[in-house]
Amino acid sequence: MILVVGGAGYIGSHMLKRLRTAGEPHLAFDSLCHGHKASVEGSSFVHGELGSRADLEQVFDTHPIDTVMHFASHIWVGESVSDPSKYYANNVVATLNLLEVMREREVKRFVFSSTAAIFGEPEQVPIDEAHPKRPESPYGESKWMIERILSDYDRAYGLKSVALRYFNAAGADPDGVLGEDHRPEYHLIPRAILAALGEVPPLQIFGTDYDTPDGTCVRDYIHILDLAEAHLLAVRHLREGGDSRQYNLGNGKGFSVREVVETVSRVLGQPVPHGDGPRRAGDPAVLVASSERIRTDWGWTPRYPELETLVRHAWAWRQTHPRGYEEAS
Repeated sequence: MILVVGGAGYIGSHMLKRLRTAGEPHLAFDSLCHGHKASVEGSSFVHGELGSRADLEQVFDTHPIDTVMHFASHIWVGESVSDPSKYYANNVVATLNLLEVMREREVKRFVFSSTAAIFGEPEQVPIDEAHPKRPESPYGESKWMIERILSDYDRAYGLKSVALRYFNAAGADPDGVLGEDHRPEYHLIPRAILAALGEVPPLQIFGTDYDTPDGTCVRDYIHILDLAEAHLLAVRHLREGGDSRQYNLGNGKGFSVREVVETVSRVLGQPVPHGDGPRRAGDPAVLVASSERIRTDWGWTPRYPELETLVRHAWAWRQTHPRGYEEAS
């Protein structure tokens, strides 16, 4: 059975659905501090805290867990700078708590949700797995710490892991049942949609003088279902006795902030109110992934690489959930 830690969150809930369609026995575990119980749908659910050893022991002692997927992290770069203690406590200390319970019960397969933030300012684009790791925020540092810990746990205890380094997760399940609902919402595509609807203040574009085609930052967006598929491949790799791996996950191409705003406006048929502002400290001009390694090793390839598709799927969910998961939660 697969334990999906953070299963009620944006990525975790889409992973649950993929596991249901694959017929994979699984269990969602979430504190609901950021996730939504309604997003779990037909999957079994346990409410618990990652930092609570008693909560984790109860799950492992009452369910035949043999593999863990870990999505339960704090994820906001800016917040991590202003409150690093919160990020190291949850993303590092609580994850160590999980790894220790796994080790004691000899559960030795772990799929980890990592991030492109471990790389820092890129030296070359696209960014491959060998790129130097120089995190510029406590968020990125916390993820890089866990990757190094996993390497140590592999050598010392035989715990095998796959770390998947996301660039920008985006989109929603095409059927409109699952989507992205952060409170508050900082991700560009859903925030642009909310701005167009008048649900949040006008969007601010941070920096228009970058060395890019239109002067705004360029980012690599990867569809949430393509992420879920990579996680399922990771589980199968580990079950087959595979070694520990680290992979970058992205489309291999980038879209500018202005392109995103224009695409949201076109898909919704109405303008996205926005203004131009100064650059944010630490924002690189271009962040684009090289995912050649996972394509070569496992044959993974994005099914939904186009920006308009990402926006249309996100918009379909928002249309059926005008107040997010509020009504059902």
